Amino acid sequence: MATSHMHNLTTLIKRLEAATSRLEDMAMGLDDPSSPKTLNAAAAPETVAPEPPKPAFPPAPAAPAVPPQIEDFDTLINKDVRNFVDLGNKIGDLVAEQSKAVLQAFEAERTYLYVSTKAKKPEPQPAELMTELHTASDSINMIRESNRASPLFNHLSAVAEGIVALGWFFEPKPGDFVSEIVGGIEYYGNKVLKEYKEKDKTHVQYIQSYYQIFKALAAYLKKHYPKGLTWNEQSGIDALEALRQVKGGSSTGASGSAPPPPPPPPVPTLNVPGGAPPPPPPPPGVPPPPSAAPGGDMSAVFAQLNQGEAITSGLRKVDKSEMTHKNPSLRASSTVPERPDSQGSISRSKSPAPSKKPKPESMRVRKPPRKDLESNKWYIENFDNPGEIVEIPAQQNQSILISRCNKTIVKVSSKANAIAIDNCKDLSIIVDSLVSSLDVIKCTKFALQIDGVAPTLLLDQVDGATVYLGPQSLNTEVFSSKCTALNIMLPPKEGTDEDTKECPVPEQIKSYVKDGVLVNEIVEHAG
Repeated sequence: MATSHMHNLTTLIKRLEAATSRLEDMAMGLDDPSSPKTLNAAAAPETVAPEPPKPAFPPAPAAPAVPPQIEDFDTLINKDVRNFVDLGNKIGDLVAEQSKAVLQAFEAERTYLYVSTKAKKPEPQPAELMTELHTASDSINMIRESNRASPLFNHLSAVAEGIVALGWFFEPKPGDFVSEIVGGIEYYGNKVLKEYKEKDKTHVQYIQSYYQIFKALAAYLKKHYPKGLTWNEQSGIDALEALRQVKGGSSTGASGSAPPPPPPPPVPTLNVPGGAPPPPPPPPGVPPPPSAAPGGDMSAVFAQLNQGEAITSGLRKVDKSEMTHKNPSLRASSTVPERPDSQGSISRSKSPAPSKKPKPESMRVRKPPRKDLESNKWYIENFDNPGEIVEIPAQQNQSILISRCNKTIVKVSSKANAIAIDNCKDLSIIVDSLVSSLDVIKCTKFALQIDGVAPTLLLDQVDGATVYLGPQSLNTEVFSSKCTALNIMLPPKEGTDEDTKECPVPEQIKSYVKDGVLVNEIVEHAG
């Protein structure tokens, strides 16, 4: 019995030794570098998961080309206007502030010009198109008017006189209009040049650069707008829509959504034999739903109409507490919400604002009287002193412009070229002789005495005028329109004791058709 147990134990030990030996051989085979499996594994190239291709995005839309007239206007701003602003900053104070407002005005004009290249001419013109330009112009004039006591008042006045040229849009010949405005700039600008010629060259350069702006503007207008502002009548859009595009809004009008963001890069994986493959890239973004057709399906509309009274079954009954006419608290607090912009409201023009009544004469700011000779023109303005006599030593090549003078006597000695009078009241003028004509526009209680020769007298919208002709001026031709109470006084014959003869100018005309021709006759009332 004991012998049998020993035999079984010996057999078990041998089997364990054999198994251990085999395990040791297997372990040595795995660690041995000369093993065929290890060599094959080492020789196998390292496989790397291929990088997924990058999604292709459509190229960004190219910016629309700027029209040549806008490019040239940008050149004018960047060269001439900015040079003027730089010189104004060197002087500083009010001059720098006003020069920056000039830059804003030109940038606003650039916006208006850009809109005209994109839009059809609006009728009537929306006020939004000119808002920025009006704001800048008002700022320029306000700086001038509120600083009349400033030592730089001539600087401010020169700039304010010139900014009027930016309203050339409504002129048939804008280039000539701007050239005429330069005369008003030179009146104050030449004072600055004379004062600072030996003191500070910066002030001289400042005024000269302002002259250059409007010389360049006149040349620009003669090149691009010789006959006035033009609009895009063939393919133009709504003016307000064009204004939004110019200010940075949508220029293409596309309604599609932006492309989905690119997928994240793949996670790097180690080359472990038998390892899991790299994860697939995330699915692309969900495409946007197609936009609804502009017209819509009319079958749905007819289906709703066919429901009859059943269409109101989904309506909710409104409680009395929610009714404005039955709840006073709602009427006190409710306001009409502002309607959001829509294409329909954009295209319709806004109703014009009520016209402002002119201020009474007593409330208006009185400007200082002016009597100046610029080149070959006399400027007589803003005199209002009863009994004061303003004498003008005119020459044959000089013209005289009289404006906004009240209760004043003007005496023109010697022979002048021409005289123009407008917006005067209780003005009396004594003229020696004229080469050309004398024009009177929008004047009341006007008196004129001609001692010498005056070929033509033109009266328009004159109320209450007396014209005294001398013996040498009896051949004067008088043209009147829209005039009332106009009398011409003829001198007595030489060598007689007759009084001056009063001849009223007829105001009432009778018109009738005779033989197919319109006949006009003066109506006479015999007493």
